[in-house]
Amino acid sequence: MKPSSVISLRFLFSHPAHLIACGFGSGLSPVAPGTVGTLFAWFSFPLLRGMLGDVELLGFLLACFFVGVLAVQRTGADLGVGDHGGIVWDEIVPFWLVLFFCPPGWLWQVAAFCGFRFFDIVKPQPARYFDEHVKTGFGVMMDDLCAAGYTILLLLFGQFLLVRFFA
Repeated sequence: MKPSSVISLRFLFSHPAHLIACGFGSGLSPVAPGTVGTLFAWFSFPLLRGMLGDVELLGFLLACFFVGVLAVQRTGADLGVGDHGGIVWDEIVPFWLVLFFCPPGWLWQVAAFCGFRFFDIVKPQPARYFDEHVKTGFGVMMDDLCAAGYTILLLLFGQFLLVRFFA
């Protein structure tokens, strides 16, 4: 398949890997698909949280990461672009992890969303390394996992500051 900026519904449903990698259609957004994929993660997380305990949820996220490596690799190869904008599974799974560690409350979730999007766009090291040098499904998933790690650290620092100065 030739590289294309648009993913069709036909392509989305042509292979299960495409459906997963494109976030069950959330990656089809013509505007800011990565942000839409992150919003999909945010709105779907309460469903996961309600169905799974902590250990089961972490195991599910780990499985989703490894399935994502394969799905993203296949979809990127079929699209001819390894990290196509419509591939959003790499936003979804890491943001689920951020929400797992996020303190309760919608303000924390807004901070988590903004922090994750910031780190995903800016790509501080080692995210930049994975983005620029590891052109595989693993690299695509890892750069967003790094953004998730930075976001979790930001949330922990925010909690520390609140307790230290406002408690």
